[in-house]
Amino acid sequence: MRKLVRALLRPCACLAAGILILVPGMALAAVLQDPTRPPGLESRLVAPVPEQPVSLDSILYSKDRRVAIIEGEALREGQGVDRIRVIRIYENRVLVTDNGRERVLYLERLPQVRGTQ
Repeated sequence: MRKLVRALLRPCACLAAGILILVPGMALAAVLQDPTRPPGLESRLVAPVPEQPVSLDSILYSKDRRVAIIEGEALREGQGVDRIRVIRIYENRVLVTDNGRERVLYLERLPQVRGTQ
């Protein structure tokens, strides 16, 4: 009879011991934090900022200088205004960062005007 009781209790005891080992380990893992994560991020919710339209008015491009007119401001590479910073100016587009996100601004196409006869 004792052998039967031991045989029945042994798997239960192993299962109970496994649960006791795993549960505190899981609770400990929930308490541990990523050491590379800046403090305070858990309490702060960051809402995504919607992209706002940015007008690229003109590009002045030559071998000696590159200037982009953005929102009415003349900006060279590395300069910025408000939330916009110019990274690179090309002949037909400008690479900027807008609130830390990279964007490419293109010149609007001018409407084609048909000649009169």
